[in-house]
Amino acid sequence: MSAENPWPLRVVSKKIGDWLARLGEVWTEGQITEISHRGRTVYLTLRDPSAEVSMRVVDFTGAVAACDPPLRDGAQVVIRAQAQWWDKNGSLSLHVREIRQVGLGELLARLERLKKLLAAEGLFAADRKKPLPFLPYRIGLITGRASDAMRDVLKNAKARLPSADFAVREVAVQGPRAVTEVCAALAELDRDPDVEVIVIARGGGSMEDLLPFSDETLCRAVAEAVTPVVSAIGHEPDTPILDYVADWRASTPTEAGKKVVPDLAEEQRGLNISRTRLRQALHAMLVRESDGLAAMRARPVLARPESMLEARSEAVANLVHRMRSRVGSRLERSADELEHLRARLRTLSPQSTLDRGYAIVTDTASGAVLRDAADAGEAVEVRLAAGALRAAVVATTTEQTATDTTEDDA
Repeated sequence: MSAENPWPLRVVSKKIGDWLARLGEVWTEGQITEISHRGRTVYLTLRDPSAEVSMRVVDFTGAVAACDPPLRDGAQVVIRAQAQWWDKNGSLSLHVREIRQVGLGELLARLERLKKLLAAEGLFAADRKKPLPFLPYRIGLITGRASDAMRDVLKNAKARLPSADFAVREVAVQGPRAVTEVCAALAELDRDPDVEVIVIARGGGSMEDLLPFSDETLCRAVAEAVTPVVSAIGHEPDTPILDYVADWRASTPTEAGKKVVPDLAEEQRGLNISRTRLRQALHAMLVRESDGLAAMRARPVLARPESMLEARSEAVANLVHRMRSRVGSRLERSADELEHLRARLRTLSPQSTLDRGYAIVTDTASGAVLRDAADAGEAVEVRLAAGALRAAVVATTTEQTATDTTEDDA
């Protein structure tokens, strides 16, 4: 097989059919969107509720007729089928062998498993929920076409805030197209920078009608949205999974309309009360400060400021007088002590001794003061009260000799 030797189209079609024949029977699940009867043959359209994927199903075996209750559009089914390829027109279909409708109990069990899965992934965690804006610039609203839910949201929001601006997307809110259309509208509004909050509203319904709002694809799309999302599905007994994933849950569209915008009248009353309280607080503060200022100005120190200087001047004069008195007393005592010391020094001075007729004799050679005649050298210096004498030592006598000589002279 090559460009020069290609396969005929019939060969290609047959090979595709042969490959699909080897696939065998498969079990698949989907939602029925169309049922048509042509004699004993029944043609169905089976659609994936979470994606834009659908396939033709053909029943030659009477499996559709055997369903109890009878199949209807929107029914969730599980089928066993064989893939069939039509060579002539190149179309693919599933030939059904068995059909099982998904009952309410099975649906609830699946929803419970999905809820646990999303909870384990943290999609229900409170810390990931985004706060709603206080005064949104524009509100996105996803709801059914011309529905009561849309009127409730708009009516209650504009009653509270007449200037509320809405970007409304009317979509299918039940049936096979609901998930796809709601997800597309959500993505569109989430990309709009002016939309600060998105409300997904529906006015209630049966559990089967609300299945799109428990769809995994829609729940994950809401969790990934950057804009805060409000779930307003008015069905209290059975809470759709969307309520757990959304950033805020309203029990009804009416409550959602009241939640997404502030009450203008209430806010105005609050502002008036705050303005009055602020005015009263400022007035009280001004009166208190004015009274305090008047009291300060009435004090003598401010009424006659020089009196404070006079009092301090007298205190300084007293301190100066005391300082001078103490310094004078100290100087007098010090002068007396100095004179006393001078007298003692004069009394103890060698000069005083000399003045009384004594003399100091030093050895001329060594300069040492002589206390013993035996220590005298050849010459001595005699210091008198006035002047000094130099003398040669002719002879020396001891104290004993001098004493004896004195006695002999006597």
